[in-house]
Amino acid sequence: MSNMAAVKGTVQFRTLEPRLSDATLQVLDSFSFSTATPVQAATIPLLCAYKDVAVDAATGSGKTLAFLVPMVEILRRLADPLKAFQVGAVIVSPTRELASQIYHVLEPFLTTLPGIRAMLLVGGTDVTAEVAKLKQSGANVLIGTPGRLYDIMERVSALDFRNLEVLILDEADRLLDMGFQRQLTSILGHLPKQRRTGLFSATQTEAVVELARAGLRNPVRVEVRTQAKAQAADSQLVQSKTPSGLTLQYLICEGDEKPSHLVQFLSEHRKNKIILYFMTCACVDYWAIILPQLEALSGIQAVALHGKMKQAVREKALAVFAGLSAGLLVCTDVAARGLDIPGVDWIVQYDPPQDPNVFVHRVGRTARMGQSGNALVFLLPKEDAYVEFLRIRKVPIEERPKSDSAPDVVPLFRAAAAKDRDIMEKGLRAFVSYIRAYKEHHCTFIFKWKQLEAGLAAMGFGLLQLPSMPELKRNVMSIAGFQPAKGVDVSSVPFKDKAREKQRQKNLASKPPRQPRLPEPTRPPKKEKKETADKRRLHQKQDDDDEMDREYRLLKKLKKGTLSEQEYEEEVMQLDEPTSNGSEDIDDVDSNVQASDSKKSKKSVGSSSRSQSKFKNRPAARAFKKR
Repeated sequence: MSNMAAVKGTVQFRTLEPRLSDATLQVLDSFSFSTATPVQAATIPLLCAYKDVAVDAATGSGKTLAFLVPMVEILRRLADPLKAFQVGAVIVSPTRELASQIYHVLEPFLTTLPGIRAMLLVGGTDVTAEVAKLKQSGANVLIGTPGRLYDIMERVSALDFRNLEVLILDEADRLLDMGFQRQLTSILGHLPKQRRTGLFSATQTEAVVELARAGLRNPVRVEVRTQAKAQAADSQLVQSKTPSGLTLQYLICEGDEKPSHLVQFLSEHRKNKIILYFMTCACVDYWAIILPQLEALSGIQAVALHGKMKQAVREKALAVFAGLSAGLLVCTDVAARGLDIPGVDWIVQYDPPQDPNVFVHRVGRTARMGQSGNALVFLLPKEDAYVEFLRIRKVPIEERPKSDSAPDVVPLFRAAAAKDRDIMEKGLRAFVSYIRAYKEHHCTFIFKWKQLEAGLAAMGFGLLQLPSMPELKRNVMSIAGFQPAKGVDVSSVPFKDKAREKQRQKNLASKPPRQPRLPEPTRPPKKEKKETADKRRLHQKQDDDDEMDREYRLLKKLKKGTLSEQEYEEEVMQLDEPTSNGSEDIDDVDSNVQASDSKKSKKSVGSSSRSQSKFKNRPAARAFKKR
């Protein structure tokens, strides 16, 4: 993979070589695009010259036009126009929103290509209708997500890919992270090897490099980096993976303080357009409903967006937020990549992303195409190492001072939860999903879930009581700092929605009353099983061996002179004395000898004692008598 020299200075679209067609230039002029960005100036000539490219450029640098313009030019220059079912280009995108955006950007260019028809293929729509439409009318350009493209290729055999000219893999690292390896392999298998391929990504991973080796033929690598001021005192310019106009800050505070600082920030920037990122869909559902209820945030329009919404709802949410001059988009990483939402002033990350590569994509939703923008990320005190981690990855970031005047909003959250069961349940689900997502952080050396202050985090979610989950039951995580709400019976909290509350009461009435749990009957103690003859012989053998070992040690002491003959005999006699349950205390040698003599005298009637017979037969005793 060869490298591409950096493009210096500003480059006009009209001066690019090979020269762009007048029709394409007119469309660019209609969008007021006259100057090409560095990635566009480097990539468009290469693709137009039928070169494979692997583009590594900062997010927001104009990658979409960098592959759409040359794709349109290649299709325009075809000697033989494409027929209805001949596919000339395929664009693969990781998310529905990004694929839809690419499709809408392409539409004005398609009006200059008579007979060329594009089709958007994404999940969340009726695949049967799409298959029927393709079988009837065909398509020349396919834009979609890997899963739906794979499905269409398998179902619609009428599509002819033999004349394919261009394949674009947008956000390639995300395509692989989302588990589309099998679908991508199948898609590549349907396409001819003689094609132009463009691989675009803001982050280069080993998987992306492997994909480039498998899908590209002698590609040219285009690497475009922006410059930002270093944090050092000399303020030298350094390479950055973030847009040059981006100001990135971090704020460190405890989990129970995060909502207060968030509300203060949103209140101070109510006239701005803000994207607020969370890790999970449940968190989005909760914060999107609780934040607008605060008096400090009255008048701020909040829009929720996450991957579990239906496609129509997601499209409507994006359209509504894009049309706002000021507002709040509460979302997950479904809106982290490629989306070009106009006029975004701030990116706020309430939770750092699980995948550190996504951080760059999140903040790239602002400061796009040379514009300025701001970003803020909240960190817990134990997550401060993330700052240095970002700087090592060429993401310049500086600390935002912590305000001492942030109002405590946790009581307001709890009061809202105590009045509406919907808020209470959404808060519980959000907290549980947050804990589970925190455990899946890729940077486990920074985000150590067992050290997470779960009690403070629960307070930050405004919970009335802690949920029943294994991580808290087993004391794996600290719950210090959590105070259950006083005077609130969580089982009787009603839904504010009367219809839902009526249904809840109906469900409670239909449930059979819970029977008191009867105490378990006391079981008689188990009878001890009698030892078998083999076990008795085994135990007897072990006892005999232990006594022989002790006598042998005494005999060695006798030979060395550390023990007198009288002491030796007394010690040996003590070993032979039976003890009550093996735990009789021995006061002194004389008392033991006397006790032993009295017991031996009682047992000598009719038979000799077992201890005496054992003593007479021991080798140690015989050796002692010989001496």
